Amino acid sequence: MRNDLKVQRAKADVTQSELADAVDVSRQTINAIERGRYDPSLELAFDLAEYFDCTVEDLFTRGDETE
Repeated sequence: MRNDLKVQRAKADVTQSELADAVDVSRQTINAIERGRYDPSLELAFDLAEYFDCTVEDLFTRGDETE
């Protein structure tokens, strides 16, 4: 799965720690998602989308989709 979490976080000028606190996970979890080493639960994906006021699809796409 690909994600634009790091881009969205940079646009919002939010650190990994600040985002982690806002969605109740560890900073390491945010880091792992951004690096593509961890796919978030559906609940966490929705929480992240809500935080950035966007859709889950704006943050996450399937890795096998071509752009």
